[in-house]
Amino acid sequence: MTVTRNAARTVLRTIAFGALMLGLTAARAAPWAEVGDAQLRSDIETLAMAGVIDNLTTEWPVPWTRILDRISVSGALTGQPASVVAAADRIRAQAAGQMTQDTTSFSAYFDATNAPEIVRGFDALGREDLQTQGTLSWNGDSTFIQLSAGVQSHDHFQSQTILPDGTYIAKQIFGTAVYAGYVTHWWGPGWISALSLSNNAHAIPQIGISRLDTSPFKTKWLSWMGPWQAEFFLGELDGDGIPIHTLIDGLRFNFNPVPGLDIGLERMDEACGRGHPCNPADYFDLSNSATHPSKTNDQGDIDLKYSHQLGVIDLSAYLQVMNEDSNPFYHSGTSHLFGVTGWVPVAQTRVRITAEYTNSIATQQIFGFGDYFYGFAYNDYKYPGGMRNLDRALGFSLDTDAKLATLQASWLGAHGITWTLTYHHADLNVPPPAATTIYSTVNFISSGFVPLDIGQVRASFPLLGHFTVDVEARYSTDQPRPAHGSQGAGEVRLKYSL
Repeated sequence: MTVTRNAARTVLRTIAFGALMLGLTAARAAPWAEVGDAQLRSDIETLAMAGVIDNLTTEWPVPWTRILDRISVSGALTGQPASVVAAADRIRAQAAGQMTQDTTSFSAYFDATNAPEIVRGFDALGREDLQTQGTLSWNGDSTFIQLSAGVQSHDHFQSQTILPDGTYIAKQIFGTAVYAGYVTHWWGPGWISALSLSNNAHAIPQIGISRLDTSPFKTKWLSWMGPWQAEFFLGELDGDGIPIHTLIDGLRFNFNPVPGLDIGLERMDEACGRGHPCNPADYFDLSNSATHPSKTNDQGDIDLKYSHQLGVIDLSAYLQVMNEDSNPFYHSGTSHLFGVTGWVPVAQTRVRITAEYTNSIATQQIFGFGDYFYGFAYNDYKYPGGMRNLDRALGFSLDTDAKLATLQASWLGAHGITWTLTYHHADLNVPPPAATTIYSTVNFISSGFVPLDIGQVRASFPLLGHFTVDVEARYSTDQPRPAHGSQGAGEVRLKYSL
């Protein structure tokens, strides 16, 4: 059995850091609404579009307190349609167990499939053929501790066996959550993909700080931004081509200047590691040219999402651009994500319909389509492993030089069953035209070009009070190279919660 490099040492550091935080000033605990529950995310966005909470919904995990404090205000739901009230009720019920102070909870899951899905959306299931994990959580006055341990099979993508994902300590200090451990993030407005940071790769060991309250600035110079959120973390990467002790940091700031508009700005830096200089001043050196090359591997993102109610239909249009070179607009090396989501009433429920397109063939200018940098996304000549952890891209699940178009419909039906239908068209490892500059040939998903179509149907439902079952069937017209041929797959996840 192999273990992630430095995993044991990192866990010990995490526990020691958490023990120190336990002695700090007591306040109210701040556990998260974590990445992975698409119905919960849909409920949160429903409240945002109704104006019950602010419209900052593109940065996950989301602290429960930020949502519950708003829906607990007297009259907050007065006059709202039944779908909004039902969404608030589901959120309250889901948060109740985690927000009750001085309580302990336990959960465990088992996931099995004959072929893991290659497109990993917000609610993705297992990464490997078999995996299982148990989680023990404790919620105190101002501290939330979660210990997770599991094992998985491994394939050609990676050799990790131990699963520490979800092990972390979060402490509320003066309106912020300070945390340490293995936290999964989703930064961006996409439902199917996120360019910079998603659940595609395993969570990295990290320490971080996140603002809990989203109230506006008091000063007149900044109050125009409206509600705002900020987060910073520092972690350590692992994998092929990643020098030992390579660090990754992420800084995100998003704000809601007018109703319905969410603007996100973020930056990530890959730095240090054996054989590389490790100078904090390099973080502030934004120059990257032939005469003054950057000593770090930098990445910047801009997110825009606008939500609006159009009669009985809620609409959300969004984009995300990921820049990886010297300028946000010129010679930017930009990957793109575009999407639109609508919530349409059908009978007594609502159907969420999402159309999304992601392209990781970087363009020279931010919207200068036609002049491309092949092999640019997630790669860097200084770090052959690039912006990846355990050989999976930190963002887009199809890695560099890939295109993905998705149409998805999801609805919560009778008996608490959530049905999801998904169609993907993907082009993996797209070859460059002749005489085009190739920056890198590293792609961990497919060794060669392959177009494929994928159809999926999924049912998620509660069972016997303490169980949740996810059943998914998939069919793909081809497979990532070197494999060939169509493939059918089934996946089952059984989760127990107490």
